[in-house]
Amino acid sequence: MKEIDEALLKIRQVADYQFGRRVGKALFPDEVEITFSKTTGRIRHVYLNGKRIATLRPKDGMFSLTIEGAKRILENVKNLRNWIKVEDAAASSIASGKSVFAKHVLDADEEIRPKQEVIILDRHGNLLAVGRAVLTGREMKTFKIGVAVKVRRGVKEET
Repeated sequence: MKEIDEALLKIRQVADYQFGRRVGKALFPDEVEITFSKTTGRIRHVYLNGKRIATLRPKDGMFSLTIEGAKRILENVKNLRNWIKVEDAAASSIASGKSVFAKHVLDADEEIRPKQEVIILDRHGNLLAVGRAVLTGREMKTFKIGVAVKVRRGVKEET
């Protein structure tokens, strides 16, 4: 039991660092299931009600979110970080898992740095996808060419 409590504390602290204060508790309630790597014994995946919500990347120790994880953050966090809003014209293809191009970015969190985990929203704040930033938040808003975010998973791929 002690190992699970320590693991829960650790994943909450990582989430707070990565996504903002108090996100850890909102993203990972007490009833989450944590799986560990068989070879290294490190935390690998976090599940809630049988659905994976996040994976702890071994290379940098940060989380990769699933669509379920992004939904939990959107539902439970007031001061959202690492978000991008895109034009309606690109929303459908992004929701299908296509990359976000800078020309389609309407607004973005200016604190975003390349390789950070980001949540992609439509102009109304509805979840479209999750992915990794290629540009900074400021560059996403000013550049008109190039990929802004490599999408890992879109909401249309979940069905």
